[in-house]
Amino acid sequence: MSKILAIEASGLVASCAVATEEKIIGEFSLNLKLTHSQTLLPMLDEVVKSTGTSLEEIDAIAVSGGPGSFTGLRIGSATAKGLGLALKKPIVAVPTTQTIAADIFGFDGLIVPLMDARRNQVYTGIYRNDGDGFEIIRDSMAVGIDDIIDTVNEMNEPVIFLGDGVPVFKEILKEKVKVKMLFAPINNSVQRAGSLAVRALELFKEGLAVEADKHVPDYLRLSQAERERNEK
Repeated sequence: MSKILAIEASGLVASCAVATEEKIIGEFSLNLKLTHSQTLLPMLDEVVKSTGTSLEEIDAIAVSGGPGSFTGLRIGSATAKGLGLALKKPIVAVPTTQTIAADIFGFDGLIVPLMDARRNQVYTGIYRNDGDGFEIIRDSMAVGIDDIIDTVNEMNEPVIFLGDGVPVFKEILKEKVKVKMLFAPINNSVQRAGSLAVRALELFKEGLAVEADKHVPDYLRLSQAERERNEK
């Protein structure tokens, strides 16, 4: 039975978990305005100690692969990569939008995570998880909020929105979405290492792990500094 160590640092939430296909053995999360460089390693150490897990028994290390905060993704990826290289363990990078969407199960409609990407844009995707397996309809993309609203309206199915972009764009969604719409509760609306681990275990079984030295995060777009440099 595979055992995964999951590291989530793509947004405001810092989270670590140890999980198998049967259960989430331990999970720690913090949603505070602290940098992941302050919280991630102590949390990782604590979840391993508290669950009595030996790092040598881990089969793979899961990490939120992006999109998300550029700084958070770098910290999470560097942590996962360092552990993977030291322990000779592969890495399973799960797209962040898939991690968020995996928090919803049994919904008969579209699951649309929204991550605030600034400039009236969101990182998003369109998924289904109605009980017949996790389905990717459109995977991670950076688009304007109006673009994803238009797409959802065209698909003409019930939709549930979740993620840190919901509070930012909630009024726009209420005004412009024409299909039946729900907003996920706060316990199902942010990145969690437990959900990351569950999705990573599925991808690991599909052979989608990579050697640690080959892992790179997927930012989806240039950083603000890079955009400003290119605009000059």
